[in-house]
Amino acid sequence: MGTGYLTTHVLDTANGRPAAGMSVRLYRHGKGGAELLCSRVTNGDGRCDSPLLEGDGFVAGPYELQFDVGTYFASLGTAGTDVPFLDMVPVRFGIGQADAHYHVPLLVSPFAFSTYRGS
Repeated sequence: MGTGYLTTHVLDTANGRPAAGMSVRLYRHGKGGAELLCSRVTNGDGRCDSPLLEGDGFVAGPYELQFDVGTYFASLGTAGTDVPFLDMVPVRFGIGQADAHYHVPLLVSPFAFSTYRGS
């Protein structure tokens, strides 16, 4: 059993605050395609209330987080147009150590985003 876990944090850089209420989906990629592992909504701190992945399910391999940025900014009235520039933001990454903490933050505005492996 792996002792590692996966977390995320979303910061709304356009408004200078956590991105509360954003939908986040986690997929594992494999030979059969992508498998949806969980779907969550960020809390008031822009985080999910529990790890996205942990325990026996935390295994090495390719993963993808999908952040529903378009719906989030549309709900605030800051998307800019009826057709958002950024809609669903995918972040593909790999987990190589089953005993490590992987933290994937997203810094986002209606027109740009960045990510990194956090702590």
